[in-house]
This record gives sequence, C-alpha cells and structure tokens, in this order.
Amino acid sequence: MATSQLAHSENAPTLLALAGERDVLAELLADKRSLNTRHAYEKDLKDFFRFIAGAFPMPELVKEFLQLDRFGAVALVLRYKAHLIERGLKEATINRRLAAIKSLVNFARKIGKCDYTLEDIKGEKVKPYRDTTGISKESYKKMLCVPDRNTLKGKRDYALLRLLWDNALRRSEISLADIKDLDLDGRALLILGKGKGSQKEAVSLSRPTVDAILDWLQTRKELDINQPLFIALDRVSYGHRLSGTSIYRLVDAVALAAGLSKKLSPHRIRHSGITAALDATGGDVRRVQKLSRHANLNTLMIYDDNRQNVQGEISDLLADLV
Repeated sequence: MATSQLAHSENAPTLLALAGERDVLAELLADKRSLNTRHAYEKDLKDFFRFIAGAFPMPELVKEFLQLDRFGAVALVLRYKAHLIERGLKEATINRRLAAIKSLVNFARKIGKCDYTLEDIKGEKVKPYRDTTGISKESYKKMLCVPDRNTLKGKRDYALLRLLWDNALRRSEISLADIKDLDLDGRALLILGKGKGSQKEAVSLSRPTVDAILDWLQTRKELDINQPLFIALDRVSYGHRLSGTSIYRLVDAVALAAGLSKKLSPHRIRHSGITAALDATGGDVRRVQKLSRHANLNTLMIYDDNRQNVQGEISDLLADLV
C-alpha cells in the first residue's frame, strides 16, 4: 500500500473516472431507495475514504480500494473502526459506517468489481432503545395549548403536534407527506414508513387530528394536492416542504414555551405516545404495535419493561430483605 494511490492522497483528487470506468459508489447510492439511507451512506463513505486516503472517493480511488486483496482491505477497515472508537462515536454510528463500507463491497462483488468480503469485520454490540422515556400526557397537553390557533402558524403547529402524539409518527414521515396522501373522509394518511422503501402505508387518524389538519388546510387555501402537507411559513422559505430539522426545532420551541424542563424532540414525543398507549391498554403490546409499527415485537417489549420499571421493583424487594 506504500506506493499505492491510497497512500498518496495528493494525487487522489486529480484521478477522475477514466473513460468508460464504472462509478461503483454512484451506482450503489442510486440502488438505495431511501433518500435518508442514500445520504447517510454517502456521508459515511466520504468519511472512510478521507481517513484511508485523505481524499474524496472518486471512481479511481474506490476502484483501487475494491481491488485490494482481502487481508489488505480488512486491515484498512479495522484501522478505520479503531479510529472511530478512539473518536468516541456511539456504537450505532460506528456500525452504520461499517455497514456502508460492507454495502459498497457487497455491491461491487455483485457486479464483478471486487473479489473479497468484509464478513470478518464485526460491529459493536448495541442495546437498542435503552432510553424510551418521554413526557407525561399532562405535559403534552401544555404543549398543545402553546400554538395560537387563530393564526396560520398556530394551526399548522397544532396539527403537526397532534399527528406526532396521536400517531407516534417519525418526523421524516410527517415531512415527506403530501396533501394527496390525506384521506379526510376515510380519516387516513399515507406515509413512507421507516424501512418500507417506496411503498406507502396507511395510518388511521383520530378525529381531533383530522379536525386540526382540516383547519390548517382550509386556512392555508392550497389547491394543488401535490404540495407538501406541511410547509415553512417564514418569509425566506415560505411554501417549501417543512424539513425534519424544522420539525425538530418547532417541537423544541413549543416545549420551551410550555415551560418543560426536559429537552424534547419529535422522537421523544413518539416515545411518549407509545408509552402512554401501553399505559392506557394495560401493556397490550400487540395492539400498541399497530400504532408504533415496530417490525420486531421485542423492541416494543423494551418500552413496556421501561414503563413498568420492573428492575426498580425488584431492587425495592431486595432492600426490604436486609
């Protein structure tokens, strides 16, 4: 590797794709249906190639990495993994970046551009959803009182907050929804769920949520059903799709205005709604799974365990024994 392009980063940016050379990285990203996955993989692979070569992953540089022998490739990736651990990155972040590199290698093997695998590279152990705490229903009622529903912004914010709680939606699922995805008569909304590719799924809406969305849309007076369901209202970005980042900031601002001390995010509201649903149903995880849409019931069981604080009860029992 000492005389390779990977060891001479100053030459890497000038080595553009040769005529007829396949851009394996671009093909990999194009193969990913989820826009979020595409962006994450692109970011992670850029970080990897900056570490091993100090350069942007141009086709020729990617080609050189894919043509390494298995031991050389594994050694490079292990060095990168050690670097990520030294940086103090979370286990989930490390595993996602390793997954991006493995995905590149696996894709290249499928199209005959690579002869090795990275199966020997193991990810870090992660305990999912360790913290599923949120806020109480009383606290969320305070948040719902914050938006001034006599204004266009207040109507939008209130409708969005109702969707977050009543349906435990993720911010991306709300951001990507269009007016045409809404069925007010059938009280349903089509969303692009996590891990569902381009296949939309219908979620049933509560009557308060339907009324809030209808109030928002009637005041907004948008006639084009292809427009986003929720839009930005500030002077600079008016009419643009409300981004996931904007939804995050909206929730944070409303929580502060409601006087809540806990840092709140859209996903915290999702946690809160799921936990409240488990409380209301007496821990009926099968029913609540229809709301949370978790593919793995074990994930929902973590919510239920955290809700009941079984460990705390056992600790109290032990304390009483001595």
